[in-house]
Amino acid sequence: MRTSTFVYPWDVNGDPEAPRRIAGLGVDQVTLASAYHSTRALTPRHPRRRIVTAEYAAVYYPAGDHWADRALRPCPAGDWAPGDAFGEAAEALRGAGLDVHTWVVLAHNSRLGAEHPDTSVVNAYGDRYPWAPCIAQPATRAYLTGLAAEAAVRPGAAGTELESLGWYGLQHLHAHDKTAGVGLGDAGQYLMALCFCPACRAGYGEHGLDADELAAAVRDALEPLWRGAGDDAGWPTVEKLLGEPVAAATRAWRDGRARTLQEAAVAAVRAAAPEGFQVLLHADPVAYHCGANAGVDPAHVLSVADGVVVPCAGGTALLAPFAEHARPGTVLAANFTVVSGMGGSPGTLATDAARARALGATELRLYHAGLASDDDLAAVRSALR
Repeated sequence: MRTSTFVYPWDVNGDPEAPRRIAGLGVDQVTLASAYHSTRALTPRHPRRRIVTAEYAAVYYPAGDHWADRALRPCPAGDWAPGDAFGEAAEALRGAGLDVHTWVVLAHNSRLGAEHPDTSVVNAYGDRYPWAPCIAQPATRAYLTGLAAEAAVRPGAAGTELESLGWYGLQHLHAHDKTAGVGLGDAGQYLMALCFCPACRAGYGEHGLDADELAAAVRDALEPLWRGAGDDAGWPTVEKLLGEPVAAATRAWRDGRARTLQEAAVAAVRAAAPEGFQVLLHADPVAYHCGANAGVDPAHVLSVADGVVVPCAGGTALLAPFAEHARPGTVLAANFTVVSGMGGSPGTLATDAARARALGATELRLYHAGLASDDDLAAVRSALR
């Protein structure tokens, strides 16, 4: 199975041994971050440092001049990835015989929400989520589509993986996050993700809903969960709490906005890319889910993109809905965490990969060569052999 590992530019730049070490794992490709959210990352083998603090969402290459007159535009990185950090790392990795694909994070951007609060998702209580741009807003959609094309199609890249190309909700792992005190489950997460910005309020109206009445219904539905008394059966619970017609109308608005954004972003990438450029989406087959792995309709997304990257850290069950709609040439990449300290299991990678292939996976993704310990990387080398 073709295998790629995720890498940050700072894992490579300034460490002349990194490209050889990564190639030595037995991978065919690296998925290298070109646009990424804020993070604090370990660099356990770098000759000059052990911690990188990426303070805000940024691009790791010089953004084009066409952004200059636009209110919403990507930010250059600080000293953690200066200049064309992506290009420098990509050249070194290609020199080690590795294919390079871009890793582009889209609708997850705390700096955008801080500088432009009106772009953020607003929940039923009026709280803004600065990390979550509302993908229904026209200006935000234009920004995300433009960023997707530019950050994906970097010199020397043979493809891209687009992350967070859909709705983002409450779940975020924000700095010093303190939101796990109440177990919301799938139903509560969906209700807390419903947006009530002006664009979404108007959108609900297009589907026959009064936004004020909907917000009140959402707050009423959430009340038992705050007391710890709610149950969670996923979407059936949402239908029970809101009523089936209301729940369906919220999905009609949100699913439509997500699907058309995915179509527009992929089309923009293809228009900017050379022939044969591969476009994958990080995706979850449960369409109402929010987050880095955007909730999608499997049949639709596989009619738009060349394939998907599917989270498999918790098991391989999410592969099956995509496999049902795969066509010849469809990429179905099973994404496994191989960092033991982050809950990964590099020692079972060979078994996990075989299970994934049996469910239709055609490729592997390994998170993350820069963060893993030497022992973890040794286990990966053994498994890939």
